[in-house]
Amino acid sequence: MNKPRYHSWKDHPFFIKLLHWEYWPFAIVYFPVFFYYAWLCIRARALWFFSAANPGIETGGMLGETKTPILQMVPDEFKPKTIFPAAQSTLHEIKQMMADAGIEYPIIAKPDRGERGLLVERITSDEQLEAYIKKLSIPFIIQEFVTFKEEFAILYYILPGETIGRVASVTVKEFLKAKGDGKSTLEELILKNQRAILQWEKLVRKFGHRFKEVLAEGEELELEPIGNHVRGTKFLDGSYLIDEQLNQVFHRITSRLNGVYYCRYDLKCTSIEDLKQGKNIRIVEVNGVGAEPAHIYDPNYKILQAWKDIFRLWDAIFIIARHNHQQGVPYMTTKQVLNQWKLIRKYRKMQAA
Repeated sequence: MNKPRYHSWKDHPFFIKLLHWEYWPFAIVYFPVFFYYAWLCIRARALWFFSAANPGIETGGMLGETKTPILQMVPDEFKPKTIFPAAQSTLHEIKQMMADAGIEYPIIAKPDRGERGLLVERITSDEQLEAYIKKLSIPFIIQEFVTFKEEFAILYYILPGETIGRVASVTVKEFLKAKGDGKSTLEELILKNQRAILQWEKLVRKFGHRFKEVLAEGEELELEPIGNHVRGTKFLDGSYLIDEQLNQVFHRITSRLNGVYYCRYDLKCTSIEDLKQGKNIRIVEVNGVGAEPAHIYDPNYKILQAWKDIFRLWDAIFIIARHNHQQGVPYMTTKQVLNQWKLIRKYRKMQAA
């Protein structure tokens, strides 16, 4: 494997992660949030009050929920062509399901229970799909690969008594790319990009054979097609896009999701203008109360403001959950949480195998 030659000590992965809080471990970033959550638990008189915020989503969307029933609730006009193969399905069976649904390569495959982009893959052939099937012994989801150029994460919630909710977070996703200058090799371009440096081993495996290639001036090469932060995608604060028009669009969508009051949509669309008009949108995933306001990972965002935003959203979860509980929605018990945690660990082991 090629050994990277960093331009300065600041480009070493250790210092990139140390000097940019967006890469800090979850437990450190969320350390103050744990105390605030404890205070909300005392007020709710329940450790797992969040589970009542979204009775239409398993665990409210916090603990390894299955994606299938959530995606099935999304109106067809907003959903990519999607199939839900059973575990141990054969290549022939899946190919038939794809044909029936009108899905062709390339496709996106991902575990039905997964997190942070784990084992999400873009697949372009029968050989790759067969390898994926053999690697994954748990239920998974296949979607058509949506080619719309804009990708966003939109967090929406509606409080009790409100006729319309609000978009609380908009994240604009900027995919990891190398842009040629007509002089630098692909390897040199990667080493000029700290996000790409953090993906070094993956990029060596994927593009190592092209490292000495010089990209023409202005030529762009997409290095990672999956829009996850841990895979090099830059998250940018899109709060400037929030207005009443956007609120109306996501109110119309969320009102069709039974038992969902707080969620984040990961979606693609053709343009910001179409997003505002609710046109040409494809929702690839819906996450519940465990979804982060991803805009906080904008490189220019201050961690104090990030904490403030997270506290504000936990206030919303608390208000929604307490109201639903008063209407008869039960909170999860500790036994149920432990059983769900055992299931999560089981799936993580199977995915890591």
